[in-house]
Amino acid sequence: MEKKAGVGEVKVKVPDFRNPSYYINRELSWMAFNQRVLEEALSPGVHPLLERVKFISIFSSNLDEFFMIRVAGLEDQYDAGIQDRSVDGLTPQEQIEKIREGVLEQFRQRNSCFYNDLCPELQKNGIEFVEYRELGEDQKKVLQGYFRNEIFPVLTPLAVDTGHPFPFVSNLSLNLAVELEDLETKTLKFARLKVPRILPRLLRLDAIEGLDFGDDCIRMLWLEDLIQNNLEQLFPKMRIVQCHPFRIIRDADIEIEEDEAGDLLETIEQGVRSRRYGKVVRVDVTPSMPDSMRKILVKNLEVRSRNVYEMQGALGMSDLMEMMKIEKPELKDEPFAPANPLEEKVGGDIFSAIRQGDHLLYHPYDSFQPVVDLINQAANDAQVLSIKQTLYRVGGNSPVVKALMNAVEAGKQVAVLVELKARFDEENNIGWARALEDVGAHVVYGFIGLKTHAKLTLIVRREHDKLKRYLHLGTGNYNPATAKIYTDYSYLTANEMLANDVSELFNALTGYSKHTTYRKLIVSPVNTRSRIIEMIDREIQWHKKEGNGRIIMKMNALVDNKTIRALYRASCEGVAIDLIIRGICCLIPGIKGVSENIRVISVIGRFLEHSRAYYFRNGGMDELYLGSADIMPRNLDHRVEALFPIMDDELIEVVKAELELILRDNVKSWEMVSDGSYLKVSNDKPRVNSQNLFLSQASKKKTTSKFKVNGL
Repeated sequence: MEKKAGVGEVKVKVPDFRNPSYYINRELSWMAFNQRVLEEALSPGVHPLLERVKFISIFSSNLDEFFMIRVAGLEDQYDAGIQDRSVDGLTPQEQIEKIREGVLEQFRQRNSCFYNDLCPELQKNGIEFVEYRELGEDQKKVLQGYFRNEIFPVLTPLAVDTGHPFPFVSNLSLNLAVELEDLETKTLKFARLKVPRILPRLLRLDAIEGLDFGDDCIRMLWLEDLIQNNLEQLFPKMRIVQCHPFRIIRDADIEIEEDEAGDLLETIEQGVRSRRYGKVVRVDVTPSMPDSMRKILVKNLEVRSRNVYEMQGALGMSDLMEMMKIEKPELKDEPFAPANPLEEKVGGDIFSAIRQGDHLLYHPYDSFQPVVDLINQAANDAQVLSIKQTLYRVGGNSPVVKALMNAVEAGKQVAVLVELKARFDEENNIGWARALEDVGAHVVYGFIGLKTHAKLTLIVRREHDKLKRYLHLGTGNYNPATAKIYTDYSYLTANEMLANDVSELFNALTGYSKHTTYRKLIVSPVNTRSRIIEMIDREIQWHKKEGNGRIIMKMNALVDNKTIRALYRASCEGVAIDLIIRGICCLIPGIKGVSENIRVISVIGRFLEHSRAYYFRNGGMDELYLGSADIMPRNLDHRVEALFPIMDDELIEVVKAELELILRDNVKSWEMVSDGSYLKVSNDKPRVNSQNLFLSQASKKKTTSKFKVNGL
């Protein structure tokens, strides 16, 4: 393609942005992200020892969810005979094959790290993993009694023969496949035994009464190891021929025909229950399991050989998260106390603080407590008339929901949109929805066919015989627990134009309003894609005019083809583009003539980078949007999202400085190169660990509001 030249202009050749070589496969990009998570465990000296173990757990848990959702979807496409190619040119089968190849290598790296690196280091620090066979006879005798009293009663061995069909194996369950010999008939039998999840997966031997090792070492024993070595108590008069663990992952994506559902709450409940019955997409086994036993599993679980993953060591390493309960603070990240700017500035009177000016909190460096305090204060303030809020993921013991319930009991009008379809949080949200309904709150579940992912709170208060509206707009969930480990922004404002937009959006969410025109908000599925592309194109025009076009985007994922092509166009025109993308990025930087002016980095560290920020220089009239939306088709077309502009110039400078600091990170940052791979950023410049610097700033600063701009 060639771009037509105007009078006096040089004809410029425009690349064909549909070229598959300009894109990275979505699934393989996610795997590259999870590899970066794994690298946090693989790299000595980067994190304290137990934090490295935690990253092993996070990597493993991430991968389980990836199989439950993404790989399951590819398997569905393959079974349906779909041969459509992804934007990078791969068929579903080719993607499945590449995923398997990559995952097997990642498992090898993970297990080598855990057994050859972490376990010896843990032992040096007084934490030891032991095997049952290594114990002395007196110790085994104590454990046999412990097994009989504490474990045996909750075990249920299930026979498999002509009279006993192969039992159902639930999702994420760890099981033992047992071959036995009947000592009377001399015939071989097969049984399945589930390792119950109600028991701790890691047994603290030093905590078991009667076990004495003569030192203060913390000794850990995998639960299945104890069970395997006491099977004779479960199968008397049988000889244990062999026993091998296996673990399964099932398709866990819930498909709901909402327009057919008379009661969405009940339908979601049924969907959560049915999740455990999804088809099996991965079976984990150890190398010692013989082919004969594998064939039994493959046949009865109805899987292909490619669904079987062989790995050394313990299965289901996400359970290593239990080790974070160990009281060894010297092996963990140093605790920190986040700043509470509103408490420090105005004594915690949230409404007074917001009346003085807009405030921007950067979690976890700034405490989430002001957000909780805002809802609590609204619930107890006689002048507050109503509270409207969206809830996506709020956690199990939510102070925010409790404050909303108190507001209802205090006579406020409370309307809450609870997103029942928040994947893997459905049960939590069902419980909170019922609790809110029970106290009399107006509870709604959003639009048919759309998830409501926007993070919004609107409070209406009577002041001097007039109504004034206060807003909390966020990039993250109303969850104090995740606010301690996810980086997110909270914007507190009483701006009337934003308040009008949020009011209109809530009317659309709770009623029949078809309002689609917003003054300041950018809303999905209405106009997020078009507005983002419009601002990219505007930056191109500014660059042509002034030569200093600049875009910075921070998000969790960049997948949308149309937006990627707009960024490619901007790069071709010379606009400087910096992308901070934690996870999936289907765009490739550094391609000659296509993306030479685009830089892509990913920061993986102590905190999960979750905030979304979209900055445009806009000819010197800086424009900045924060919000809940990543640049993915699901966020742009299938969710209710809200991006909100920062209305205060000083706060824009604060966020811009924070983004620039992240871009200078040369300790926790990975940069994508032109072949699509990531390299750890390393240079001769002074070391910059952005998260550590933000922590340092949090201990010094008193506010990130307009009253004082931090000096990043």
